[in-house]
Amino acid sequence: MVFRFKHAFSILFSLLLCFTATAQSNYTLQKALQTARSNNPVLKTEQFNVDAAQAEVITAKLFINPAFNFNYMNVAAKKYAEPNSNLYSAINNQYVFQLGKTFQVAGQHKYKTDVANKNVVFTEKNYTETERNLFADVAAKWLEVWTAQKQLDILITARNNIESLVITNQNRYKNQVITQTDLYRTELLSKQYAIQYKTALQEVVNRQNELKFLLGVQDSINIDTADNFLFRIPAEIDNLLTQSLQNRSDILTAKSFIEVSNSNIKLQKSLAFPQPELGFFYNPQNAVPYWGIYAAIDLPFFNRNQGEIKKSYLLKQQAEQHLFTVQSQLLTEITTAYASYQLQQQNVQNFQAVLQQSQTILDNVKYAYLKGGTAIIDFLEAQRSWLETQQQYYDALQQYRQGYIQLLYTTGLINQLAK
Repeated sequence: MVFRFKHAFSILFSLLLCFTATAQSNYTLQKALQTARSNNPVLKTEQFNVDAAQAEVITAKLFINPAFNFNYMNVAAKKYAEPNSNLYSAINNQYVFQLGKTFQVAGQHKYKTDVANKNVVFTEKNYTETERNLFADVAAKWLEVWTAQKQLDILITARNNIESLVITNQNRYKNQVITQTDLYRTELLSKQYAIQYKTALQEVVNRQNELKFLLGVQDSINIDTADNFLFRIPAEIDNLLTQSLQNRSDILTAKSFIEVSNSNIKLQKSLAFPQPELGFFYNPQNAVPYWGIYAAIDLPFFNRNQGEIKKSYLLKQQAEQHLFTVQSQLLTEITTAYASYQLQQQNVQNFQAVLQQSQTILDNVKYAYLKGGTAIIDFLEAQRSWLETQQQYYDALQQYRQGYIQLLYTTGLINQLAK
């Protein structure tokens, strides 16, 4: 009676889980990536870098403000003043109103604007690279939830299967068809599965909470375990390499930084030219008004921006070296990921026959045991073997999907999946 109640409770709990899953947000891998793109707190923080770079364009486009200057001079003491005059009368002082402006020459304003615009592009490409890395984390965590849920489903199936046998064996023991040892062995395995079920259930909850943070959501979530999330991957590795060399975000980021470096070289060269200041002044001296114009310019005897010019060339060399390194790394990553993906795909295909054999063995041994044709130890062994085979299959399927996600990441296709 106790086990019947437990079995009924298990069914009710499973139905409750199904109802809760329906009420929760159901996430395919693509939906998870799209949600992270919109809500992830790390991406929201990185977006400020793009906004700041765009603000720098506004600053670069601004011209230098004119400068206003005022000077006042007065005789220091009464004895120096004009006879019969007040110390602070106009005849005893001078003052100057001066208005001037510094001018940018040699294309300095144009190159500043160009560097700022190129830096916006670089920041946007770098943001896309941040997205690529985040999407890999989201996909990996989504897969962890999928794996935990599948392991839980296997245990539920195994537990329900053994609990139904517990009920049968209790009746058979009452009718003295089996020994008490056979009953205890069945109940022992049922208790073991119950403990494993609680652990697996907590694992699902933990992985879901971690995924919620990456998605930037607060509501309860549930993943679509039926989602195959298979994005179309070119069959030939040469196509993957060509496409990735042209489109992967870190490649585009490195190329963009080279463009920034080229513009910066032009800017630093232009800053070697001094910036002249031109203006006019009004200067009453001892009640006699004067006006005039003035010009000022730095004399480049010592500072001709040599250090910054050299630094700009070094930064370009660094950017070119970085691009070469990233391209070499890309070739290695894709070659490795593609080979692993193909191997794991073959392993999953080969496992289909093993699964079928395992299920057939369990069904046959269970039937034989219930008919008295074999001992309970044979059935328990078949049950354990079935569970191990199921777990090994999903381990292989997890590795295959990990290889698939890694291939999406290394090729940059994961960004397209999130659109």
